Amino acid sequence: MECCRWTAAGTLLLASLILSSRTARSEEDRDSLWDAWGSWSECSRTCGGGASYSLRRCLSSKTCEGRNIRYRTCSNVDCPPEAGDFRAQQCSAHNDVKYQGQLYEWLPVSNDPDNPCSLKCQARDTALIVELAPKVLDGTRCYTESLDMCISGLCQIVGCDHQLGSAVKEDNCGVCNGDGSTCRLVRGQYKSQLSASKLDDTVVAIPYGSRQVRLVLKGPDHLYLETKTLQGVKSENSLSTTGSFLVENSSIDFQKFPDKEILRISGPLTADFTIKIHYAGSADSSVQFIFYQPIIHRWRETDFFPCSASCGGGYQLTSAECFDLRSNRVVADQYCHYYPENIKPKPKLQECNLDPCPASDGYKQIMPYDLYHPLPRWESTPWTACSSSCGGGIQSRSVSCVEEDIQGHISPVEEWKCMYTPKMPVVQPCNIFDCPKWLAQEWSPCTVTCGQGLRYRVVLCIDHRGMHTGGCSPKTKPHIKEECVVPTPCYKPKEKLPVEAKLPWYKQAQELEEGTAVSEEPSFIPEAWSSCSVTCGVGSQVRLVKCQVLLSFSQSVADLPIDECEGPKPVSQRACYSGPCGGEATEYTPEETQLLYGSLHEFDELYDWEYEGFTECSESCGGGVQEAVVTCLNKQTREIADETLCVSSRRPPQLLKACSLDPCPPR
Repeated sequence: MECCRWTAAGTLLLASLILSSRTARSEEDRDSLWDAWGSWSECSRTCGGGASYSLRRCLSSKTCEGRNIRYRTCSNVDCPPEAGDFRAQQCSAHNDVKYQGQLYEWLPVSNDPDNPCSLKCQARDTALIVELAPKVLDGTRCYTESLDMCISGLCQIVGCDHQLGSAVKEDNCGVCNGDGSTCRLVRGQYKSQLSASKLDDTVVAIPYGSRQVRLVLKGPDHLYLETKTLQGVKSENSLSTTGSFLVENSSIDFQKFPDKEILRISGPLTADFTIKIHYAGSADSSVQFIFYQPIIHRWRETDFFPCSASCGGGYQLTSAECFDLRSNRVVADQYCHYYPENIKPKPKLQECNLDPCPASDGYKQIMPYDLYHPLPRWESTPWTACSSSCGGGIQSRSVSCVEEDIQGHISPVEEWKCMYTPKMPVVQPCNIFDCPKWLAQEWSPCTVTCGQGLRYRVVLCIDHRGMHTGGCSPKTKPHIKEECVVPTPCYKPKEKLPVEAKLPWYKQAQELEEGTAVSEEPSFIPEAWSSCSVTCGVGSQVRLVKCQVLLSFSQSVADLPIDECEGPKPVSQRACYSGPCGGEATEYTPEETQLLYGSLHEFDELYDWEYEGFTECSESCGGGVQEAVVTCLNKQTREIADETLCVSSRRPPQLLKACSLDPCPPR
């Protein structure tokens, strides 16, 4: 049985060899019936991709298997812009040939889905479309957005490698058989914001080399272009009509509808394009855009840096530098960090100068790298204080490359030794939140129901968190009180005093007016006033005033000596009036009186002491005295007022004068 199995296996192997030998001989016999391939013909085009062919002759009297002609692409270089479209050239060649007895100017009809390799042309300014030739010339593109070409009237597949029959395609970045890593997709939407001072606005800036650009505007406004070449030449295109045209050698396809505009650019762009919008209507417009932007800054690995030791074994590293593909020069690393797709290559490390140091002249600069000798590293100093307490500032630090020896001693070394890791930033933004600003709330109702009165509002200093704080400029603070007029006529006697606000408006506005929040600058911080020292009449109030500062690091408040604060110190004592004593008649309630007279400076300019003549002489003859009469007077109405209203003014000194100086008659 074992023998039989081997015999069967051998038989199968022999049969396989015989069949393979016959197949090989048949292919040789088939090829031997053909003559050798001839030389390649001249290319059908001088640029833009053409076709060339080679022929062979059948040597047998019988029919030979296979084809007697083969093709290949040629002249795969871009044509100059002035050369024009190859299909359009073939149509224009019939301009001097009459069609049905009449001459026409023929334009190409491209992208025919049924027969893309026939020469169909349209007469200018007419709807007449005619097939002027059954086949276009070899090398004509089947479709405008494809490399496939017509050969002998048939559309042949052409890959981006310009090989017939190749299925290799460009990626979205325009790289043949690429992986899409050299560009990035940019998409977004712009919405117009009408402004009386603006006639146009920028929608998006599309850089040089971008591809597959598409913008769709919906609304009454209009798109237009601004371009800037790499040489700095600027130009503008109004995009006023529908059509295809060249802008800086980039083919533009623009469609204009009553309520929509569409802009397409296949690319790559040969200049920097700025798409702008011109406002033309009262309604808003929106623009959607999408394009592939080339990554023009890429990491490039450097050669190995010099060895860290001249002998006895050292190490050397590679690094990566940011390279500008447009200008072919090295730029700052931040340009490469802009693209998330850019991954900085890790440094490579290798040993070097392993020969032992000679006893006479060898010099070992540093210890060789091993497990007990850590790599050089970046070290930084603490950040400096921020240059601004709000609104965005900058803080800095110094960063240096250091090395630690086996004993743990740290010393500075050249920066290249640390380039295997990114250098830490030396500056950074800080305190980017908005500065405190005044926030004025709504006005209170007017304090009167007729005639002239007052109204109040609360004005707060608000920080970026919406909290009540300090730090706002007093010069820009809105006022908390203003006069108001109620247009209703008054039918009652004029009040002696202007009616001030009732609680809580005046009290709230006044307390917030006087309140001061602690800031990072030393400042006087007054505490709340004590209650009045008396329950009626004129008394006094006191409060504690401290010099304090806010410690930004710990967010705690510290007390400072008084002389550390600049500017005038707020008063720590003031007069107060708690209403009349002993049942004196008054037309104000105690609450109103406290509101009216709580801050006596409100009435300093309204009431004051004045002399009102003299008393009668104390004697009728022989010499007497008269005393000056002092009254509290309303300066506006010139009416005599209660003396308590002049309590904040100093009472004038007592004046006496002699009178009745004539001698008395004898008794």
